[in-house]
Amino acid sequence: MNATQIKFGYPTTLVAETAHWCLLARPQQVTLGALVMAAKSDVHSFQALSPEAFADMHRATAMVENGLKRFRPYDKINYLMLMMVDPHVHMHVLPRYKSPQHFSGIEFGDTGWPGSPDLKSAPALDSATFAALVAGLKESFGTA
Repeated sequence: MNATQIKFGYPTTLVAETAHWCLLARPQQVTLGALVMAAKSDVHSFQALSPEAFADMHRATAMVENGLKRFRPYDKINYLMLMMVDPHVHMHVLPRYKSPQHFSGIEFGDTGWPGSPDLKSAPALDSATFAALVAGLKESFGTA
């Protein structure tokens, strides 16, 4: 486990994992079902990942896309590798929706659609709603 995983709530936010990646529910749900796909290694550069981690990324992205499709059929998906604040290799995974999505009585819009996602736009979730979201994602990923 590394500091970036911990910052994004590991292990509480863990939805699924592979040998080299963990899939975490993103605390700020820019779009419904937003995740962080974080490398389990301690590297700070994408090219420094092991060949095994790169091969395992194929399995992790398949888990992401299939699990999110079961959770809510998205229209597009964005993988954003920003790594400006949190140094360990990770990507923000944002399912994109043409129309607003609803979960637990809360509307999740995609204010940037069809352009770049608006990373500052996310509804506030209380801890019980966020826990229910993590549980729903785990169920969709088959890891509940």
